[in-house]
Amino acid sequence: MCGRRPIPLGIVGWVALGSSAAAAEWPQAEPGPPNVLMIVSDDQGWRDHGFMGSRQVRTPHLDRLAREGAVFVNGSVPTSLCRASLATLLTGRYAHQHKICCNDPPKGIDRDRMLPYLSHAPTIPRLLAQRGYACLQTGKFWEGHYSNGGFTHGMTTEGRHGGPGLAIGRETLEPIDEFLDRDRQGKPFFIWYAPMMPHLPHNPPQRLLERNQAIGNDPRLAKYHAMCEWFDETVGQVLSRLETRGLLENLLVVYVVDNGWVQAEGPPRPNDQFLTRSKNSPYDAGLRTPIIFWRPGVIPPGRYEDLVSTIDLAPTILAACGVDWPHELDRPPGLDLNPRAQGGPPLEREAVFGELFTHDCVELGKPRLSLTHRWIRRGNDKLIVPTGEAAPELYDLATDPDEQTNLAAQRPEVVAELRRLIDAWWDPQAIEADVPATPRDSGSSP
Repeated sequence: MCGRRPIPLGIVGWVALGSSAAAAEWPQAEPGPPNVLMIVSDDQGWRDHGFMGSRQVRTPHLDRLAREGAVFVNGSVPTSLCRASLATLLTGRYAHQHKICCNDPPKGIDRDRMLPYLSHAPTIPRLLAQRGYACLQTGKFWEGHYSNGGFTHGMTTEGRHGGPGLAIGRETLEPIDEFLDRDRQGKPFFIWYAPMMPHLPHNPPQRLLERNQAIGNDPRLAKYHAMCEWFDETVGQVLSRLETRGLLENLLVVYVVDNGWVQAEGPPRPNDQFLTRSKNSPYDAGLRTPIIFWRPGVIPPGRYEDLVSTIDLAPTILAACGVDWPHELDRPPGLDLNPRAQGGPPLEREAVFGELFTHDCVELGKPRLSLTHRWIRRGNDKLIVPTGEAAPELYDLATDPDEQTNLAAQRPEVVAELRRLIDAWWDPQAIEADVPATPRDSGSSP
């Protein structure tokens, strides 16, 4: 899958379906286990989608998935840094469980020493492949050769962010064509479409940049918004390829963002690509992501306020495909969202949790040493617990979605309740907090 043709710059529509198609037009009988397309945006703010209310960023293809599918508007990633977040997407586990908590190993340590954490873990593609699925990796993938993630086919064979896989979306979609037409050999499939978009470098097509400049945006913001729109166009191109092959009807599409982004504006300064309270921070501008599930005839249109997390995606995808975990000890902590996405009752979940770590690992296999923050959201109450002596922060997201007013001093009883819950979830001071990951227990709760 090494051939590459430039992608046409124009938007490619979905061929057979009109933009106003309604879910009722689809067959209502539930088909067999679906093919799966997992779309992962890279460094995109949760507000920077049309279906999430943006009046500047145009995302018609993602908007259509949201309009025709189930969209969870209160999704979150536990860790708002790409490598840890991607590992959570693949395993359904928190970073302190899968051990890939930082982007890079300690200085002087070979990167290859981090690879066994994923290569020994139950992942979505590994478990699907065991049930006869062909699984394609494209785009962002930090864990060396694609087979380390359990993929049967892929673009990445080396590289820090994804090496050769990073050509997907920006330069070519041909590997997806080759996989669909030749490599999968008629098997059901799982495609990981994770282009390095809208991630830096922000070098969008000129026509998109000019449109965003014309509405008066700061030059850097205009480039970022144009990148979001370019990414959306590639989503439409991938879906069009599937439709021309008759592969939409029994398809599950999952959409998520690996971490948030708030674009810095004004003259560039060193290390100011994004605002500090977004990516790699415990604030919602870095943690929050919409999550979409689209499956014709099975998932009706719906918009849900339930608290969900990217730890839920692996159990949801595998359940939709009729695949269970090989061992009860391997079962991840997330929920199967299929019943709720199909219009079922609200989730029985008290809170969602997460954790932040240093960019470079302090010591491999000991996440607590790199820990900077833990966080919990229960309802609209959000508590951030820094490591060390810094005071906790409490926010009411209903009245303060940008987390500007710390209520910890005014509501000490809520701080105490949430602190008790977060310690019960993961106490980094516990003796067992750094149990090493092994082929059987990688990802099991410490």
